[in-house]
Order: sequence, then C-alpha cells, then structure tokens
Amino acid sequence: MKKIILILVASLLLLSMPVFAGGAQEEDGPVTLTIAGRDGAYGDAMQLAADEYSKLNPDVSFEILKLSGSSLFEKSVIDMKAGVGTYDLVLIDDPNATLIQKAGWLADLGAMYKDKGMTLDSDFIAPLAKLGRYPYSDDGTLFCLPMVGNVELFAYRRDLMEKYDLGAPDTWDDVMTAAKTLDANEPDIEPVLFRGSKGNPIVTGFLPLFWAFGGEVLTDGKSSMDSAEALTALEFYLELAKYAPEGVAMYQSAQVKDAVYSGRGAMAIEVWPGWIKNLDNPDESAVVGKVVVTKHPAQVEKSSPMIGVWLAGIPESSSNKSAAFDFLQFLTSADMQEKMADATGIPPSRTSVHQVPSLIEKYAWYPAQLDGLQNGVARPRTNKWKEIEEALGTYLQLALIGEMGAREALAEVHAKINEIVE
Repeated sequence: MKKIILILVASLLLLSMPVFAGGAQEEDGPVTLTIAGRDGAYGDAMQLAADEYSKLNPDVSFEILKLSGSSLFEKSVIDMKAGVGTYDLVLIDDPNATLIQKAGWLADLGAMYKDKGMTLDSDFIAPLAKLGRYPYSDDGTLFCLPMVGNVELFAYRRDLMEKYDLGAPDTWDDVMTAAKTLDANEPDIEPVLFRGSKGNPIVTGFLPLFWAFGGEVLTDGKSSMDSAEALTALEFYLELAKYAPEGVAMYQSAQVKDAVYSGRGAMAIEVWPGWIKNLDNPDESAVVGKVVVTKHPAQVEKSSPMIGVWLAGIPESSSNKSAAFDFLQFLTSADMQEKMADATGIPPSRTSVHQVPSLIEKYAWYPAQLDGLQNGVARPRTNKWKEIEEALGTYLQLALIGEMGAREALAEVHAKINEIVE
C-alpha cells in the first residue's frame, strides 16, 4: 500500500509541474535569465533594459554575455544545437536567422502569444517583424522579435554639393558625377568612401548599389551573378572606386567614420546608425550640420538600402521560457526602445519611436532611417548566406584590387555560389 501511495504522490507532483513549449520545466521563485548578446552599444542597451526590468521584477536577475558578432553566433549555435539550455534569450543577426529558425532551435513565439492571449504589436516596422518569421512570409511562424532596427544609409556633404551646384545625389549616376567634379576641384577631399575589406565589409557596401542596378544574388535558390545587371553594377562600382582613397581595399568602419567625422570624405556609400550617432556633436565632429544622412541613391530600381536587423529569440532548450518571453516584451516595448535609443544611439525597431520629437532633434536622420527600414532590402533568406557572403566578398575584392576583371570575377563567384547552394 505504501508503494502505491508513493507512486500516486509522484504522479500528482509530475502532473502539477508547469510544462512549456519543448517540454522545458520552469520553477517558481527567483529566476536568472542568461542572455547571449552583443558587445558595444547593443550590450549597453541590453544592460539598461535588464536593469530597468529588475527594478520592476526583483525576483528576476540577469547574466548578460556581451560578445562580438562572430563569437555570439558560434556560442549560441553550439549551445542550441546541443540542446544544452544555457541561454534564455539570444541575439541573432538577421542573415543568420534562417539557419537557426529552420533548424528548430527557437521557441515558437506565435504560440506563446496565443497562450497568453496576446497579439504581435503592429507598431513594429513590418519588414523587420517579417524577418523574425520562418518561412519568410507575412504568415510564417514567428520565432524572433526585432530588437535593433538597423539599416544601411548613405551620407554626403551638403556644403560641397551646394558649392558645385550638384544637388542631392538621387541616382548612382549623380554620385559618379559628383565624385568626378570633387576629384577635379577639391584635392584635399576624398570624393567617395566605403569599406573595401574582403568578406562582409565589401559585400555590405556593394549590395545597395548592386540592387539599385537590378542585380540579384539568388533567383529561385540559384546564383544570378552571371546576369547583365550584375556586370553593369560591378563595372560601375569599380569605376566609382577610382575616386576612393588609396588603400580603400583595406578600409574598415574606423577609416570610413574617421573620414566622415573629419570632413575629409565627401560621400560615404555605407554608414550605419551606430557609426554616426555623434555626427552633430561638436566635441566629436568637424562637420556639424554639414552632412546629410539619407537612403541610398536609386538607379534602374528604387533606392535599396540594406536592412541589418538584430533579432531576439528564445532558445527551445531554455528552462525559463515564460520569464524570457515577458522580458522580451519589455525589451522591445516602445518605452524601452525610446530609452535605449536615447541612451546608446541604437536604432529602434518601432515606427512610433522613430517619430519621437526629442529623438529626431538628437538624430536628424531618423525620418530617413525609418524610410530605409520600411523600404529596405533584406539579404537573401538562405541558410547558406555566410558561405555565399564569404565567396562574394573574396571575388569583389579581387576585382577591386585589379587581380581580376569584372566579368571574370562574376563568372568565378557565380560558379562558387552554385556549388555552395547545391
């Protein structure tokens, strides 16, 4: 009889335990949420949100890993793939999202919204929210929310354009005209700036131009790098590079930022919100009020700025899903997004926060930033993007330094990408 009673008690205890998606069990009482996050301003913003949340929820504490992008990806993927459950929330660079979503390593946020009688807030900028879904569609399963509304932008010296009656560079042809004019008349000015280092840097700078010329990296899952549009775009890019600084093939963000802030650079075909947060601070910048930050020029297609969103998801292996979901709502709320933007300069992922007057006064490019986020282009949604980007970045740089012609470089990368996606 004692054995029967013990079995019944054990069964009742098991039935009483809360069970969440994926079978993970959560305990009542104090909770520590472990977050795999980024370093720099993103880490500062996450820390701010965690501190504010803990004030309202004293039973919740945080352990925040502030990692480089590559380290974050490696650590989070290894942990989620093994199902260890170290992390309760992970930040994901959007081109890596497809790989992680497809693998089934993230909790279904849509189901969690439904269980809690909640719906996704329509204030999230629609293309950013879509990036959190798999399959990539308006009705795909929701696995992530956008924490950082990052988008690539274009910058130019208004005073130099006005000096030579050039006007705003609305097309890439306008950019070329301005570059040639400034090269002929301003010996101390670098007409065009971009990152030329191989891999992600050169690809990131090239894609808004490439897309505006009608290029596509993939079509129906296969390489499109052998198209006439791709050739036209690369030949134009290489011609424009003649008006970039010597050594641009090794440029990283520090060199671009230095040239923009010092006033030495006339046009930067790639700037990110995190680079320019002090552009109108006279203690940091020599060009206060002189630089216009806007979306990229158009060409045969409309302006095509690259979206570079950082998403936040809950690993399926987490044992604190409910607490992590509650913090995720707080982290991505309009109020917290405004506080993080004001304190750290990270761009918000909500429409309403881009329209806050005090933030627009502080960051004059917010209207252009919102326009870019609403109309920008996402990198191809493929779980092979890291390999594709590496190959594309290698051959673009070989063309940039003159080791290959445009046609040869495209033929090589076309074949390489098709090997990768097979």
